[in-house]
Amino acid sequence: MPVPTRDAARGSNTSIAVQFVLCGIVWGSSFLFMKVALTGISPAQVAWSRLILGGLTLALFVALRRDPLPRRPKVWLHMAVLAVSFCVIPFLLFSWAQQHVTSGLASIYNATTPIMTAVMAWLVFRVEKLKPAQIAGIIVGILGVMVIIAPWQGLDLSQSLVAQFAILGATACYGFSLAYMRKFVSNTGMSALVFSFLNIGIAAAIMAVLTPVLVLEPVTLDPWIVGSVVLLGCLGTGVAYIWNQNTLRAWGPTRASTVTYITPIVGVVLGIVILQEHITWNEPVGALIVFAGILLAQNRLRIPTRRSTPRTTVSE
Repeated sequence: MPVPTRDAARGSNTSIAVQFVLCGIVWGSSFLFMKVALTGISPAQVAWSRLILGGLTLALFVALRRDPLPRRPKVWLHMAVLAVSFCVIPFLLFSWAQQHVTSGLASIYNATTPIMTAVMAWLVFRVEKLKPAQIAGIIVGILGVMVIIAPWQGLDLSQSLVAQFAILGATACYGFSLAYMRKFVSNTGMSALVFSFLNIGIAAAIMAVLTPVLVLEPVTLDPWIVGSVVLLGCLGTGVAYIWNQNTLRAWGPTRASTVTYITPIVGVVLGIVILQEHITWNEPVGALIVFAGILLAQNRLRIPTRRSTPRTTVSE
């Protein structure tokens, strides 16, 4: 068996790094695509379109590569759970919420996913024991969310506030799904492509069944709306999922999850430049606090502790 050279290893790592950055850019742009698409189609139609197009894109890749699908029914059952919790529910929640919040704010809230994952892995699935510093990170992340919500401005339970909680519900679904993956489907032997295809494909099949209920409504289309839907589906819900799975397998969940640092930056910049959205001071400040909480929750930022100096004894 040939031994990989140092140049080959460096090239492979460079490829993963490029996929990581592209994934962050595409996912950060997804909030812009959703906002534009919502000007002509309903939230359910946005979620339906991105899943159908993403599923078809991934199916094409699977057919071209002829990757084998898993045969065990148990694997398909787990993937069906993930299709609902990782795709159907959060995509519907994000699409509905972005009618009432800016794309930049939605991208900032999306960065709470690692915090949600830590909570789910610790409390729900018991697949991880958290150190005191990591628990402190979760608390810091919650404080960051509170700064973004800005309760001092008054909680009138308006649609905007409800929409913000809907996005947090979506990231909680992501956290549940990532912890679920770790416990039930981490050793199934599926390739990154097949895993992505089953995840998106089963979700697309569910949405196809729900077509009469969810998407049979009038639409208003123009080139911008069509382009946004195609990019959101084929790229953001198709190819980017393969990039993310490749990064996850090469770097591990901790490093791969730092893609959440890229997406809000891209989302906020695109919202300001293209959609002329406005951002208030508490949103970036809250995002920075959330990022600090993520570093603590992932055990990548250590709280300094006092080290006691050893006593020296003098012999007489």
